[in-house]
Amino acid sequence: MSTSATQPIITPSGGETQRPLVRIGTRKSALALIQAEWVAAELKKLHPGTDFEVCGMLSTADKDKITALYKFGGKGLWTNELEAALIANQLDIIVHCAKDMPTSLPAGCTLACFTEREDPRDVVVVKKSLEGKYKTLADLPEGAVVGTSSVRRMAQIRRRYPQLRFQDMRGNIDTRLKKLDADDSEYSVLILAAAGLHRSDRYARIAQYLEQGTEGGGMLYAVGQGGLVIEARADDVKMLEMLKPFQDEKTMLAIETERSVMRTLEGGCSIPIGVETAWLEGNKLRLTGCVVSIEGTEAADAESVEEVTTREQAVAFGKKVAQMLVDNGAQAILDAINKDREASRDKAEPWVPA
Repeated sequence: MSTSATQPIITPSGGETQRPLVRIGTRKSALALIQAEWVAAELKKLHPGTDFEVCGMLSTADKDKITALYKFGGKGLWTNELEAALIANQLDIIVHCAKDMPTSLPAGCTLACFTEREDPRDVVVVKKSLEGKYKTLADLPEGAVVGTSSVRRMAQIRRRYPQLRFQDMRGNIDTRLKKLDADDSEYSVLILAAAGLHRSDRYARIAQYLEQGTEGGGMLYAVGQGGLVIEARADDVKMLEMLKPFQDEKTMLAIETERSVMRTLEGGCSIPIGVETAWLEGNKLRLTGCVVSIEGTEAADAESVEEVTTREQAVAFGKKVAQMLVDNGAQAILDAINKDREASRDKAEPWVPA
């Protein structure tokens, strides 16, 4: 059941036995609600004697789809309202997309549980009227318009396909697909996260997966992409224990490694940092990272393999690869991006996280 987080919780009265109720906070977008309902259903299997209620809220970025996110400051745009409700005991847990999470949390909050990761890759979605003509980015003619508002995606695609053009695209998945498929649309393709299309059962719209090893792909994804994370109050011992059996340890370690890269580089969802993690034999984790200039003309790349079995090792590994990126030229690219962002802050066009 979904309700607004501001509605009062109704508990049984009279002779009825009151069952424990866990209030799950999430954004009000259709995909966010699907994800939170899935978490509620999975937790119900683990704790059949507890009721779970999904409470949707609008984030700052949901309420204002016009103002450029640069002007908000760029961190916590998708999480601040939910975290305020969590701290105020109006919610018990929050379900977030891991890629929306800032690298630091409010005092008293913790990332209590990482669920099994969905496909983290980016994908190409072709306009319906062009599906018989194009299948991959390499098929697109010079000047074809790619729809995305992610600077990470723009930068990496420009690096390999400088002949393509880019146009902002905001909104939920339904809105974006409608804009793409409209008869008067100038877009040829969209770049979206595979996870959202999978979770909303839109596999058929995927024309190409863009992971590093795919011919014509060569794209690293956003930090945390494809992952769901559950935030809770750090002192809520009962809730933390309830979430323990739902944790996917490999997902937690991989995403904490990725988050450490971004934290070390002091990047956010407006910075073109791409990552890819893959588990090899045993507990060895391969981490690949890149930082690409917005024009796609400069890039720093790094890759390393290490054994990772604890959160502390994951954080240390992420720091190591971040330093490799800096040594390979990432800091100069990031400094130039930050300088340009400050200079053009008041003129920035709307964009959304990768």
